[in-house]
Amino acid sequence: MNETRILVAEDDVSTHEDWRDSLQSWGYKVEIAEDGVRALEIINSFQPNIVLADLRMPRKDGLELLQDIKSLGLYIPTIMISGQGEIPEVVQAIKLGAVDYLRKPVDPPHLRQILRTLAENVAMREENLALRRRLADVGELGPLFGQSRPMRKVIAAIERIADSSASVVITGESGTGKELVARTIHQLSARRSGPYIGVNCAAIPETLMESELFGHERGAFTGADRRREGCFENANGGTLLLDEVTEMKPELQAKLLRVLEEQSLRRVGGTAEIPLDVRVLAASNRDVLQAVREGKLREDLFYRLNVFTIPLPPLRERTEDLPLLAQHFVRHFAEQNKKEIDGVDDECMAALRAHPWPGNVRQLRNVLEAAVIVCDERIVRKSHLSQELRAVSPVDGGYIKMRLGSSLDELERELIYRTVEFAGGNRTRAAQILGVSARTLYNKLERYNHSSQ
Repeated sequence: MNETRILVAEDDVSTHEDWRDSLQSWGYKVEIAEDGVRALEIINSFQPNIVLADLRMPRKDGLELLQDIKSLGLYIPTIMISGQGEIPEVVQAIKLGAVDYLRKPVDPPHLRQILRTLAENVAMREENLALRRRLADVGELGPLFGQSRPMRKVIAAIERIADSSASVVITGESGTGKELVARTIHQLSARRSGPYIGVNCAAIPETLMESELFGHERGAFTGADRRREGCFENANGGTLLLDEVTEMKPELQAKLLRVLEEQSLRRVGGTAEIPLDVRVLAASNRDVLQAVREGKLREDLFYRLNVFTIPLPPLRERTEDLPLLAQHFVRHFAEQNKKEIDGVDDECMAALRAHPWPGNVRQLRNVLEAAVIVCDERIVRKSHLSQELRAVSPVDGGYIKMRLGSSLDELERELIYRTVEFAGGNRTRAAQILGVSARTLYNKLERYNHSSQ
C-alpha cells in the first residue's frame, strides 16, 4: 500500500468524490477540503505529501492557498487544476511554486502518472531527510565518518550539492577518501538508481585513455576488432568520477571539455553524435589551481568542472575523529575475520594519536586491519600494531625519544614525522625547520606512505 498522503482541495462535491475514489483505488491516502481555508486547516493535521488544488474555490482560492503554503515555509508539491480561460492564473501559480497544472476534465491516466512520479520523489526526499537527521546526531554519512569541524564542513557541502547536477572538484591528499565522497554524492542524488563509474586517469596509458573515456568503433585502430562503449556512455543517466584528472594529457582535456559543454560525444573512429546525460565529478590530490598555473590542467576545463569544490582534510587535521574511525575499522575487520574484538585500549589509541598519518585514513585502515588479524584478545593493544607505530613516542618538551638499535632510515623517518607534527601539519614550515626543500620533504613522505601500504 502506498503511504503517500494527498490532499484534494475542490469545492465541487461530485468532482472531489470521483477523485477520492480514483486516488484511493491507486493506493493513496486521501483527505478532502471544500475550500482553501479548510485545506489549510487539514494541512496542519494531515501533513499531505502532495496537494491537488482547484484554482477557483470559495473563501480562499488555489492561488491564495499556494501562497499560504509557501509563506509557512512548507515544501508540498502542488498540482493546480484549472478550467477554461484561466491561463494567466496558471502562470501565476507556476511562479508561486506549483509543480504542474491540469485542465478540466482531468485525464485519469495522465494524473496517475504525474502522481506516481511525484510520490517517488517524495519518498526519496523523505529518505534523504531521515539520513540527514541522523547525520546531525552522529556525524556519519554513508562510509564517511567524523564529528570534527573539518569533516562536518565536508558533510554539509555534500548535503548541499548532492541534489544538483553541477560538476564538483574533490581535492585532498592521497588516502583522504575522495572516491568515497564522490560515491556518496551519487548515492544522495536523484541519479542514485543510475550507474556510478569511476576512472583513474593516472592508471590508464595515454594511448588508451581516449578510447576508455569515449569508446571506439570497430576498426578505429589496430586491435579494435569490435565496437566498445566508453566510460561516458556506461555512466549515462548516472555519475562519472574522473580521478586524478590533472594527469590527463592536454589534447584529451580539450576533447573532454567539448563533451562536457555539448553533452554529446563521438566514439574514436566514429561520426555519429551520441547524446549524454552524465554528472561529472573530478578528483585530484594536487593543488588544482597550481596545476592550472603549471599548465597541467587547462584553465577552461578547470572552470567548467569547478562549479563546486570540496576540499578533504588530512587525518592529522582531524585527530579528534580517530576514536570513531578506529572503532569503525576494528569492528569491520573483526566481523570480517570472525573475531570478537571490542575496540582499542588507551595505550594503543595514544600511539595512533601520536602518528602523523601521511597516508591518511587509508593508512589507518590498513594498520588496523593488520592489528585485528594478529590480535588474539578482546581488545587491540599497542603490541598488536606494526613496529613503526610501536616505536612512535609523543613529542615531550621538544625532544624525541628513540629506541637504540634503530636504523638511520627509521631515525630520519621519525624525525620527519615528528617535525611535521611539531609544525602543526604545515609541511612547508617543517621543511624549513629541517633545512630541506619542500619538494624533498614531500617526496620522502610519499615514499614512506607507499612503504607502509
